[in-house]
Amino acid sequence: MNALTRTLAILLPVAMLWGCSTTPSTTETELSAGDAAMTTTGDGMGGSGMGSGVEVGGIQGNGGFVGDPLQDPDSMLAKRTVYFDFDKSEITSEAREIIEAHARYLSANPSVRIVVEGHCDERGTREYNLSLGERRAKSVQQVMSLLGVSNSQIELVSYGEERPAVMGHDESAWAKNRRVEFIY
Repeated sequence: MNALTRTLAILLPVAMLWGCSTTPSTTETELSAGDAAMTTTGDGMGGSGMGSGVEVGGIQGNGGFVGDPLQDPDSMLAKRTVYFDFDKSEITSEAREIIEAHARYLSANPSVRIVVEGHCDERGTREYNLSLGERRAKSVQQVMSLLGVSNSQIELVSYGEERPAVMGHDESAWAKNRRVEFIY
């Protein structure tokens, strides 16, 4: 019985890890060097990045990056933070570009989930900042939903002022803390 227990103690974690492994379901097809890159996912759908340089499935149209586009440091997907004006939850034009890139990626990859974290600077009450952080996260979710992302892919969290990106009590620190972060 002791040998059986030891064998199970070894095989069970190995089986669990093996069950967690994934096989790539994306096949990549590159067109000729003068043409734009195109990828085909396992479901037969193709993507072109829609002019942003972001390619679903691992090829970036402007630099030839092969791999997970979330890991490409030159991709818009590398930008995981959007900033807000003081006491506002409206999306700026700069933030919209980043949100659109993430929305395209999420729309093309329906199994991918994202946590949208709303943050504030230290000014205001704790309760007010939690509410403002939530409004900021919901603004991002609304834009993503309009761009085709399923709400089931998005989890909203508000930290208010509890997790500052920059410690400080001046405008430059506050500006960095008024943000929404994307966590994959």
